[in-house]
Amino acid sequence: MAERQPDQIDRADRILDAAKELLLRWGYRRVTIDEIARHAGVGKGTVYLHWRSREQLFFAVGAREAAAMLTAVVTAMREDPKEIALHRYLRRFFLEAMSRPVLRAIFTRDTDVLDRFLSSPARRPLQSAKLLASRDYLKVLADNGLLRTDLRPEDLDYTLPAVMFGFFGIDRFLSPEVEPGLPDKADQLADTLCHAFEPAQPPSPARLAAAAPAVVAILDRHTDDYRRAAYGALTGEG
Repeated sequence: MAERQPDQIDRADRILDAAKELLLRWGYRRVTIDEIARHAGVGKGTVYLHWRSREQLFFAVGAREAAAMLTAVVTAMREDPKEIALHRYLRRFFLEAMSRPVLRAIFTRDTDVLDRFLSSPARRPLQSAKLLASRDYLKVLADNGLLRTDLRPEDLDYTLPAVMFGFFGIDRFLSPEVEPGLPDKADQLADTLCHAFEPAQPPSPARLAAAAPAVVAILDRHTDDYRRAAYGALTGEG
């Protein structure tokens, strides 16, 4: 009898859980497929049934984390449309990413954890501007008066990632005396984004509520993209 898809997804999750645990414990260089298979309680060949290479497996670990992060972001937006505003969305994005060790390692370029994976093309979709804020999302903001009127979505292609990755990566360059907590960093990020890119007059709740369904739909699609990247055909969508 063929294995049922939920069983395959459960097995894939066991493998991804093992890979994540070992990655964080030992670092990318030391983790082997043999060790992952042993910790997951499967054969080495079973791992390769899901992912063709070690690099693809670790990309899947990150993609699953990205999907979970975006799910949390979208849940907050559904509960409160004010969360679609650029500064509030990326504040939550920053908190969610920094609270998930694998994503934190990717965004802060933690060489102790990721080592050569940082130079791999496989990690780029996990650290891309698209994951931060796609053109589609920014266009919805612009069309609804939620960006400065002198800004086009494409104007943020450089400046928005520069600000975001600055907040992700600056700590290593600062004096130990400059150590704000994570919520304080997130608040300072939100304040910077609000003053740099949003209208001086805060938008009305009605305007935010009107734009929210389109924003949620866009981020739902991004979430599905990362879920497919993690599980492939097992999602029923690949």
